[in-house]
Amino acid sequence: MISVDEATRQVLATARALPPETVPLPLAVGRVLLEPLYADRDFPPFHRVAMDGIALAFKAVAAGQTAFPIAATQLAGMPPQPLLDEHAAVEIMTGAALPPGTDTVVRYEDLEFQEVNGRRVAALLVPPPAAGHNIHHQAADRQQGDLLLPAGTRLSPAEIAVAATIGAATLRVARPLRVAVVSTGDELVELEQIPLAHQIRRSNAYMVQAALQQAGAESDAFHFNDDQQALRQGLPPLLAAYDALVLSGGVSKGQADFLPAMLQELGVTQLFHEVHQRPGKPFWFGEKADGAVVFALPGNPVSTFVNFYQYVLPWLRRCQQPHGQPQKLTALLATDFSFAPRIAYFLPVRLETAPYGHLLAHPQAIGGSGDLASLLHCDGFLRLPPEPTEFKAGDAFPLVRFR
Repeated sequence: MISVDEATRQVLATARALPPETVPLPLAVGRVLLEPLYADRDFPPFHRVAMDGIALAFKAVAAGQTAFPIAATQLAGMPPQPLLDEHAAVEIMTGAALPPGTDTVVRYEDLEFQEVNGRRVAALLVPPPAAGHNIHHQAADRQQGDLLLPAGTRLSPAEIAVAATIGAATLRVARPLRVAVVSTGDELVELEQIPLAHQIRRSNAYMVQAALQQAGAESDAFHFNDDQQALRQGLPPLLAAYDALVLSGGVSKGQADFLPAMLQELGVTQLFHEVHQRPGKPFWFGEKADGAVVFALPGNPVSTFVNFYQYVLPWLRRCQQPHGQPQKLTALLATDFSFAPRIAYFLPVRLETAPYGHLLAHPQAIGGSGDLASLLHCDGFLRLPPEPTEFKAGDAFPLVRFR
């Protein structure tokens, strides 16, 4: 039996970079970029007007002028026309290019408009403090040729917007992980069935598939009864076709727990079996040469859930971003808590943000690792170490967050 830290290290050591594919920009969100993106021109590409108002030459204001006749009107998207009269102004809108001959923008709120001899005139209520006021200057954000997004960046809507700005209609990204989600057990029936008194509906597979989809992976679900021949025939095609298998059930010491021996019979090398933790101790992990990585998780739903977020999700992230650093979260225990067995314990918690910004973790009662409904009131698991057995409010521990 190995520690949680050692199990995590061995799992992450099997992660391998995903091959590239090119996708249209709208489909790239959530993917990992495999090419650097550079600015094709300055950001912004011209002196950009930042307020609706008038554009003028500041030297006229410095000379004491307070009223400016409007020589022209310019909307965003119109080619800028030079202001030839330095004592006049251009009525201008946000996003427009600053007209040559002007260097300052006064917003509407600081103006009063009048008609003088049939001409529209803007009087200054609040003079601008300096030249360049209310102007977003060319190249103030980035210069042409600057690196905007390095390879390895996970693409959120913000990155998609930047890619669109430079005209990247397609992007080279990592292909999604392909995962086979496999449930086992004679007691499991399909969603549409009415379970008999001794049966339950399949839930773990749907839980894992939902988590995989949320993480940007593709998955298919399969089910096998506790039958060695069915496993012997059904698992090899999955080991060959998918990047990973996530199995639920059949990994403990029961008479129908065939998976550990069956996986080794099928050429999957066992890297470890059983982790010094609760829940989720019977976790089996291995990999097949030139085939899939195999996560064989305990079948109790909370055990499956804990092990997915502690091991499977970090492995998936490492495959997507081989050079990225895993996010390390901590939270403070909100109340004293006791746990007598000297084993790492994933404590279900509800999270609260304290006034000073820290996360507080409130322990939640749970009816054992089969209590799936308890997850509805939790936001994550606080990972308590094997020692000590008494944990004090205010102590910080690693947090496995799923909500």
